[in-house]
Amino acid sequence: MSPVIKKKRRKFTISSKYLLLILSGICVCLMIFTFKTSVFEGPLKAAAAYVVVPFQRGIASVGGYLSDRSEELARLEEVLAENEDLKQQIDELTIENNRLQQDRYELNNLRSLYELDQTYADYEKVGAHVIASEADNWFYSFTIDKGENDGIQVDCNVMAGSGLVGRVVSVGPNYAKVQSIINDTSNVSATVLATSENMIVSGDLQAMQTDGVICFGELSDKNGRVSVGDKVVTSSISDKYLPGILIGYINSINTSANNLTKSGYITPAVDFTHLEEVLVVMELKQQTGD
Repeated sequence: MSPVIKKKRRKFTISSKYLLLILSGICVCLMIFTFKTSVFEGPLKAAAAYVVVPFQRGIASVGGYLSDRSEELARLEEVLAENEDLKQQIDELTIENNRLQQDRYELNNLRSLYELDQTYADYEKVGAHVIASEADNWFYSFTIDKGENDGIQVDCNVMAGSGLVGRVVSVGPNYAKVQSIINDTSNVSATVLATSENMIVSGDLQAMQTDGVICFGELSDKNGRVSVGDKVVTSSISDKYLPGILIGYINSINTSANNLTKSGYITPAVDFTHLEEVLVVMELKQQTGD
């Protein structure tokens, strides 16, 4: 019995280059057919209406939104840059304004000192700056930048603002320490300018801190001529202070328990919370012959 011989079937294959050539030809034919006829025009337009147009609208909306945001960012950068410039200008103007205010404050102080100098023109005086204070809020004791080398002596009277500040209590070569009349240890022989009634003005730092006043006592005013608001000046009988320097104004008057003298409070003529420049009287009380 002879063996059965099976024949293998040959597979139909096309070379890739021929396949590419055939597909290209089909595409060209379809293109020509599409341009020459309107068979696919309706379906393509319908497909475009449902697919392409909404897609284009979406792209346009996104593009418009991005364009608007880009413009806003550009404007924001401009605004931020302008804001920085304005901040710098504000800082410069603030510094300039502070400098002008400081200059005006110093000018007012110098004008007050000049007027004070003219008021007491009979006394030789020298200007000085306050360089240290024993307290932040009240100048009951402080140091000035003039001393022995400038002719300053112990017991030289010191003035500022509108009147008496105190006196020099110690001196160095180029500095001096001043005790003000608001100091608790200070006592000044004084006179009511309107009536020539004598009194003793005493420092009272606590009253100064609470009510802005200092004390007076031993006022002999039997006729009741002294009244609130009267000027009080240094007395000619004082052993430390030159006569006629304004101390302040009577704030209140009380009759003592013995009914013979009166006491009360005085509002100082000087602002003892702000002292920067002072005038030191070069003459001593003993030298004036009073």
